[in-house]
Amino acid sequence: MSYYYPKPQTAEGDAALNAALLAECEVSTYRASGPGGQHRNKVESAVRLRHRGSGITVIAEESRLQAENKVRALKRLRLALALRVRNPVAAEGVPEAIAVCIGKDGRLKVGRRDQRYLPCASTLLDVLSAHKGSVSAAAARLGLTTGNLSSFLTNDDDLMLETNRLRAGFELKPLRRN
Repeated sequence: MSYYYPKPQTAEGDAALNAALLAECEVSTYRASGPGGQHRNKVESAVRLRHRGSGITVIAEESRLQAENKVRALKRLRLALALRVRNPVAAEGVPEAIAVCIGKDGRLKVGRRDQRYLPCASTLLDVLSAHKGSVSAAAARLGLTTGNLSSFLTNDDDLMLETNRLRAGFELKPLRRN
């Protein structure tokens, strides 16, 4: 499942990763409504992707070009899969996706635009799920402070939403921003 949040590739590598992910999807195109004039009303440029394995559906309809919308939809699908699909983690140790994001001071330090962010966020949710939504237990397992982990999980709206959805499944209170 590494093509869900790929490392930087060549243009050919990106195309292969996109093709692999598209092979797991039902792709449909349609005419987007709204402003855009005659071109938008006559051409099926909007793209809907439905991932067969997870049932997650994403759409992209901002561009007048179907190819651009397909790339946007793939990016959204990767984000949705990383945040919503949980994978088992090893019982001990710090997973590699998280270890590369911990600075010398022992704190999580990775920005949303960093290529390591999405794998780190996804793996953090996996660890959090393994610890039944307990931020303090997950932080202790990873050698982080509870405050640092909590701050990381609440700093991004999508990640905070998924964290709170996961915690609600274990009947825990939602996290809030400080």
